[in-house]
Amino acid sequence: MRTTVEPGSNYVNGAWTRTQATEYVDVVNPATGEILTQSPLGGAVDVASAVEAAKAAFPGWRRTPPQERIQYLFRMKALLVEHFNEIARTISLENGKTLAEARAELQRGVENVEVACGIPTLMQGYNSEDVARGIDEIMIRQPLGVVAAITPFNFPAMIPFWFLPYAIACGNTFILKPSERVPLTMGLVFDLFSQLGLPPGVLGMVNGGRAAVDALLAHPDVRAISFVGSTPVARHVYARGSANGKRVQCQGGAKNYAVIMPDADLDTASKIVSDSAFGCAGQRCLAISAAIAVGSVHREFRDAVAAAASSIKVGSGLDDGVEMGPVISCESKARIEALIGKGAAEGAQVLLDGRSRGSGPGFFVNPTVLDSVQPSSELSRIEIFGPVLSVLHTESLDRALEILGTSAYGNAASIFTSNGATARKFRYEAPAGNIGVNIGIAAPMAYFPFSGWKDSFMGVMHGQGRDGVEFYTDQKVVIERWPKEWSRKF
Repeated sequence: MRTTVEPGSNYVNGAWTRTQATEYVDVVNPATGEILTQSPLGGAVDVASAVEAAKAAFPGWRRTPPQERIQYLFRMKALLVEHFNEIARTISLENGKTLAEARAELQRGVENVEVACGIPTLMQGYNSEDVARGIDEIMIRQPLGVVAAITPFNFPAMIPFWFLPYAIACGNTFILKPSERVPLTMGLVFDLFSQLGLPPGVLGMVNGGRAAVDALLAHPDVRAISFVGSTPVARHVYARGSANGKRVQCQGGAKNYAVIMPDADLDTASKIVSDSAFGCAGQRCLAISAAIAVGSVHREFRDAVAAAASSIKVGSGLDDGVEMGPVISCESKARIEALIGKGAAEGAQVLLDGRSRGSGPGFFVNPTVLDSVQPSSELSRIEIFGPVLSVLHTESLDRALEILGTSAYGNAASIFTSNGATARKFRYEAPAGNIGVNIGIAAPMAYFPFSGWKDSFMGVMHGQGRDGVEFYTDQKVVIERWPKEWSRKF
């Protein structure tokens, strides 16, 4: 059983093959700074090989009945469950998150496999008899062909499964381009999947950086692209992919606000906001990074959330009792700490300063809470993607909603209140695609779409659930007439 990806390995045509890349990037354990392996920066040649295999596999795979296709998904789930702890440990090793967080991530991936097992029903079309006399009309769904997903470092296991099981269950062949920062997790997973008995070419994986992304966007035989990452890269992927005639869905960055009302359960709200802001070291697109305290609750909330954050134990995600791990790289650590300093320079009060004072191994930034952050400040506008919570103060819910409205992002927003009318107003008016009411991480279950608005999403159909099925299929409308006199000829 392999535990790491050998340098230069791609999964093509049902087997591990050597890359044609000449450049490699170090894969580093963010908790120790140790180099785990090297990941190839593959490009057009590697992509072409994977696409060729996927294209050859497609005719036979699309003709495989859906009921037969999902048998592979049942086996896929069994393998993931059997090797659950091994996969979770690999996530923690290369990403830095705690084992508990890694297990929770992987469980979300498994749930998507479970939902995709319902594809014989989810893929069904509809029909009407006698749309005109003697004429029937039918809508059927058919797979697209070769599809690909480009996934980020922060959820090495979960996010690929927003796409992979739906794509192949619908009859497509699928190529994954994982983040070059975290290739080990999906390397292990694809090695397990080599036991599934899938026809060669149905699943492929290419390791690489921007050159591999651009090759997927340009290849004429790739019909659809799914992407999760930063908004600037999402714009590039969406523009290039769409210009090349592909179906594209791009989940971009986020700036997620939580509104704390005076009637909120303060103990619960402060704990939930702290867990949301600092879980996974703040490196998740649904993390609360700004909290707006409304009216008299401001002082009490800021003190409570700072106290909750100060008690979080930081360290290697593989160590017992650790509640928050490092950020992904030394560059990320430096960027986050610079933004904390900038916030202080702009007038924010640093209630809890997570900037490191030493030079030990690992890329650790401790939980940080900044108070009296202004809506116009850079900290209120940009995605920090680290364990930093900005606290703002307003006098009304209407003003809080105005602040949300000025954000370029619209991934998620939450409110903490005990008033149903207030909650409904927020749900109705908040300009975000995922809404939490007394919930800190508004993460949809696998049978709901992972929504997102404004600069947080580009496309029409989102990932997961029915949206995933719609994205990975074409609709075909058939209009039929069978006159009786034709039947008499036979």
